Amino acid sequence: MKASELKTKSATDLQQELLSLTKAQFGLRMQVATQQMTNTSELRKVRRDIARVKTVLKEKGAQK
Repeated sequence: MKASELKTKSATDLQQELLSLTKAQFGLRMQVATQQMTNTSELRKVRRDIARVKTVLKEKGAQK
């Protein structure tokens, strides 16, 4: 997910994206805890996507 893609979305879409990413992060953390996860880089990608969404939300809030 790129920041340029996120900037075109509305704030409500970004909130929904953030919610789905946090749920995905929780699921991945449970997989790590139960040693079911084979691709540990997924957790890093999701964490960075969450940071991107939060950054764009903050920028949109500062513009208003």
